Amino acid sequence: MSKSVLNNKRILAVDDEPDVLDTIEDLLMDYEGLILDKAKDYETGYQLMHSWTYDLVTLDIMGVMGFDLLQAAVLLGIPAIMLSAHAVSPESLKKSIQMGARAFIPKERMADIAYFMEDVLLLEHRSGLRNMFDRLAGYFSFRFGPDWQKNEKAFWDEVASGNYEPVILKKK
Repeated sequence: MSKSVLNNKRILAVDDEPDVLDTIEDLLMDYEGLILDKAKDYETGYQLMHSWTYDLVTLDIMGVMGFDLLQAAVLLGIPAIMLSAHAVSPESLKKSIQMGARAFIPKERMADIAYFMEDVLLLEHRSGLRNMFDRLAGYFSFRFGPDWQKNEKAFWDEVASGNYEPVILKKK
């Protein structure tokens, strides 16, 4: 594999579906020096996040308490990507963005996960969200319907433009 920002990174993937973890591992296996830790439940994912220094985490929303793990990742300063099949909705997308996720990937688009990871690691938060939104805008419109942004147009326009500043939770 050629030079990539993913080379020599340590990534944690948390998902309750072993085949998803295996797929992520297969998709990332050619990156030189990349270490992928895998967890199948909330407790293991939480412990690993507090035991190692990760460059990035991918978190399933359902089955592993993904939003709770997202909060922990944000508090630890670890960039997080949300990955979901069953919770792909405008509400979950918005909540992920508001909580500080750097990307939200439907499992149907998991084959492209390396591109999203590279964006998260290379781009500042707002630019990465804009790129994610550009890549998935057609998917979201197909999945949610053409008017899915209508009720919260100002929020979605801000995200799509790269001007959204997420509410990042801070330690007290």
